[in-house]
Formats: sequence, C-alpha cells, structure tokens
Amino acid sequence: MLQVSQLSFQYFNAKETTLENLSFQLEKGKNLAIIGESGCGKSTLLQLIYGLYDVDAGEIIWNNQKVTGPKFNLVPGMPTMKYLAQDFDLMPYITVAENIGKYLSNFFPIEKQNRINELLEVVEMTEFAQVKAKYLSGGQMQRVALAKVLAKKPELLLLDEPFSHIDNFRKNSLRRRIFSYLKEKQITCIVATHDVNDSLSFADEILVMKNGKMLQKDTAYNVYNQKPTYYIASLFDEVSEIEVNGSIQLFYPHEIELVEKSNFEVVVKKSYFKGNYYLIETILLANQKTIFFNAKDVLQYNKTVCIQPKTNSK
Repeated sequence: MLQVSQLSFQYFNAKETTLENLSFQLEKGKNLAIIGESGCGKSTLLQLIYGLYDVDAGEIIWNNQKVTGPKFNLVPGMPTMKYLAQDFDLMPYITVAENIGKYLSNFFPIEKQNRINELLEVVEMTEFAQVKAKYLSGGQMQRVALAKVLAKKPELLLLDEPFSHIDNFRKNSLRRRIFSYLKEKQITCIVATHDVNDSLSFADEILVMKNGKMLQKDTAYNVYNQKPTYYIASLFDEVSEIEVNGSIQLFYPHEIELVEKSNFEVVVKKSYFKGNYYLIETILLANQKTIFFNAKDVLQYNKTVCIQPKTNSK
C-alpha cells in the first residue's frame, strides 16, 4: 500500500508552496489518476513519490518502507518503482529492443529476449524492434519508453502524461493494452493526466488537485457524477450553471435536452460538429450565462429555443 501523509513541498526560491498538506492512500494493484489544471502539482507529486526530491513536511510510505530523497540516496529513485517523465530518456543510437532491455540481466539471454518480445507486443512496436530510437516519431518513442519502464516489473508505476504524443487512432488500443497488462500483473499505477479517457475509463480512483492541494479523491464514477464544484466538473466536459428550484446546479451537455417548451429559453450562438451529435453553445436569456447541450442536428444561429435540465439524473 502507498501512504502519503500530510505531504508538503516547495521548490527552492519559489514564492509559493507547490504541494500543501496532501494525504491519501492507494492499495496494491489499483490505478489512480491525478487530474487538475496545468501547474497544480501533479508532476511534482509523482517525483516526490519516486524519491527525486526531499519532502519539506510529511512522509511517503510504500510497502511499509519510507520513501527518501536525494539527501539519503546517492542515486535518487526507489528501486521497486519506475517513473516515466514527459521526456522519454531513450538512447538514440541503439535499437528499440536494446532500449527496452537495457536494464535487464544478460546472464539470462533467453528470458531477457522473451521479456523484450512480450513488451514489444504490449506497446505494439514489434515491427520496429531493430530500428534505432533516433528514427522514431514522438509517439513511437513514447511507446518504447512505456515498455522500458515496465521491463523490470516495477511494483509501483508512475506515469506523467503517458499517451500525450500518441495518435488518437492508436492511443485507444494502446491504453487498453497497457492498463490491462498492469491489472494482470497487479502493478500499482499512478497517472498524471489531462485526458479524461485515462481517468474515467481506466482509473479505479481519481485524485483532483488545484494549487497544490487535494480537492477530492474518490471512484471515477463518483468524482464525475457528484460535481461538487465547477472546477472539478470542468475537468471532464463543458459545464453549465443553471438555477433549478432556487439553487444553482451544474450540468454536463448530455444532462440538458432540447424541448418544445420550458422556462429556460436560450439563444443559439454556435453548433460544434462532434461526429454523431452537435455540441450547441447558447446564451440563457434570463441571465446571459453560457449554456452547452447536445443535439442531433445543427441549430440555426441566433435562434431562440427551449431547454430542460435533466434533474432526475443528478
């Protein structure tokens, strides 16, 4: 189990605290997604858990062992963990296979090659095994970097925006493969991400951060549906604030429907094509607030229509 207790940290010469009084736990084999706006401290938290910095206050415990930083270790980083930063740290002049197997023992060549082949398949890079890393695209390098951090079977994997350079057509398949592999091998994983698909589809829990503080930690289902604040809800989709029965409530676009008649009249300002539906941006006549909802067809600019929040879904 990972235990983070009252963790605080501030970079040298920084004017403000980067992380403040963070506390949470994560069970073995679980996948935790850390989400929040840029600069909220997601990457710093991963680096502290790995042991790249010394904490200012609090402590981090992994499997009953205290995580220590550079003050206590000649080479920072916990041996049972692996951390994949947003730069890939590949050796450009050796092959993909050699990069993946760089830290695997040469005393067991057959086992080493089998491990490399297994991971090449997981990240869908088998056909590039003998290609030097310098000839790869950014997305291909990111896939090799993922395989490299998995090579020595870490107990805890820390991933910082792990799919950011990968094309959408391959990203979905790769995500399924990676997270299924982690579950199969019972590898605990923490992912810092801006991509809602990483958090909603694959995370057991989501930790929401803002300005170095933890706002919420719960199951992906609860964090998405509870919408305790506008900030948290806006990390997943467009959000509309509508007064219903005397109180302001938050609604995602799919929670608002187009109707023939209601007390909520809006003026259409833009229709965004989303494939099998349109995202409609409108202005609520009552208070001039922006309202988003989904519709099957494009709506005429400046047309006045009626909407109805689906309060029974909340």
